[in-house]
Amino acid sequence: MATKKSIKAADKPSGRAKRRPRRSAYTKAQIEEIFRRFSLQRPEPKGELAHTNPFTLVVAVALSAQATDVGVNRATTDLFAIADTPEKMLALGEEGVGRHIRTIGLWRNKAKNVIALSQKLIDDFGGVVPQTREELVTLPGVGRKTANVVLSMAFGQKTLAVDTHILRLANRLKLAPGKTPDAVEQNLLAIIPDHYLYHAHHWLILHGRYVCKARKPDCEACIIADLCKADEKMTDSAAPLVEIAFQKIG
Repeated sequence: MATKKSIKAADKPSGRAKRRPRRSAYTKAQIEEIFRRFSLQRPEPKGELAHTNPFTLVVAVALSAQATDVGVNRATTDLFAIADTPEKMLALGEEGVGRHIRTIGLWRNKAKNVIALSQKLIDDFGGVVPQTREELVTLPGVGRKTANVVLSMAFGQKTLAVDTHILRLANRLKLAPGKTPDAVEQNLLAIIPDHYLYHAHHWLILHGRYVCKARKPDCEACIIADLCKADEKMTDSAAPLVEIAFQKIG
């Protein structure tokens, strides 16, 4: 006859039997449906930062930290008209770059980084923007998020840059909870269907920017309200699914 001690020991799950925390509160079918709707709403989403080539994109994304896309676009319109290569940017110098971006937060440090990354591109990469994350993050002012944006928008790679909008959405919606951008990135990459991954970054950012806003989510305008598992959602009825044409800002 088994003793109480042996019974309790048998009831305890072994280390191998422990289940990993779920990456999402949604089923695979629900996740598929969420991104299917996003794909119908914005079939060809685009980033809202104005740029003309991979180099100007790197600069624009680096400048966008703690700044709005509208503000960056206004500042870079004239800048990129005269400096769309590392060589031309370097010729302007830190002071010349600074004159164009004074309206952007932290402009002094950003001007310094723009000149430094231009110099490094010339010295280490022959003036050509590299196409790997490992190389991109060696550029001054370029972190993992910026690198992922460039890889996706400039080179068509399936990456997912986690900004404040995506970090908020992933946790608020319980779509891919995580305490850090890196954790959320890994969880999203694990759950998003591969055929939706290329545009997922923009769909999530635009949804967070215009619908699931930080201060007050606009649940009435949400096309996934019926699926949403956010604690603070205000309706269970999804908004009509209507295609939204891309509008350039700035």
